[in-house]
Amino acid sequence: MRIFKCIIIFTSLILLASCSNSREVKNRRTVAERKEQYRLDSLALKIAVMPTLDCLPLYVAYDEDLFKSQDVDVRLRQYSSQMDCDTAIMRGRVRLSVTDKLRASRMIRQGLSLQYLTETNAYWQLYSNRTARIKRLNQLGDKMLAMTRYSATDYLTDTVLDTVKTKAQVFRIQINDVNLRLKMLLNNEMDALWLPEPQATTARIHQNPLLADSRNSQDNFGVLVSLSNVNRNSYRRKQLVSFIKAYNMACDSINKHGLQYYSSIIIKYCNTDQRTVNALPKLMYNKVAPVTVSAKFVNKY
Repeated sequence: MRIFKCIIIFTSLILLASCSNSREVKNRRTVAERKEQYRLDSLALKIAVMPTLDCLPLYVAYDEDLFKSQDVDVRLRQYSSQMDCDTAIMRGRVRLSVTDKLRASRMIRQGLSLQYLTETNAYWQLYSNRTARIKRLNQLGDKMLAMTRYSATDYLTDTVLDTVKTKAQVFRIQINDVNLRLKMLLNNEMDALWLPEPQATTARIHQNPLLADSRNSQDNFGVLVSLSNVNRNSYRRKQLVSFIKAYNMACDSINKHGLQYYSSIIIKYCNTDQRTVNALPKLMYNKVAPVTVSAKFVNKY
């Protein structure tokens, strides 16, 4: 009996030692894996994007493996507002970001070392709530208008209001999240607001009146910017060259096939539906090219 108990105890000790060694090996492997994941993430080209159509070349290049075809590891960081994208690049969480020229100029003036990579086709449309009976800009007096401070929508609000005389003050309400802005319109919680695509198309097909369109301006506002230190070492320079090749390939593909061809990607990344995608206007996407920024943008905010 004693021998039997000794055998049981001895076997249990062996099993305990084995389990302990197994856990130790697993923990070492987990630590090693985390270190490798951190290393790869630090080397990857991280880009701040929004659920808007100016980012479509980035989404297409990512989902269609165009970045991989150029041997560049791209990580898309999704945000729902320009403010969040700007915060991400200011804090070094990403190296590239979509934004507009007004906000980019403001970040540069605040000391951030940025370079303009290329313009995007971003535009904004001003819609009023269909229940508010606002059909003209001069009817915005004593109404709430949603926009983002120190941005293209803030500038556009100045521009359109300078062309009319309202009976009372227009109240600018800062709603940075473009999806929330659209929901507030559809739920009759906001009188008027600026929307990019595809949110603007959703507002249109729900029969909300269009008051203004940034495309009527002589200016192009959307840009893709990068931290200036992207070019400081050979690895980052090569990475950026490969990124540009893939981005240009995506632009060519979208222009060739049209937006509806990429319906699933638009629905996936822009939080929209097939009805909106079917109603989208024809858009063209330009390849990476030098950017010109007007002095009125540089010193505005």
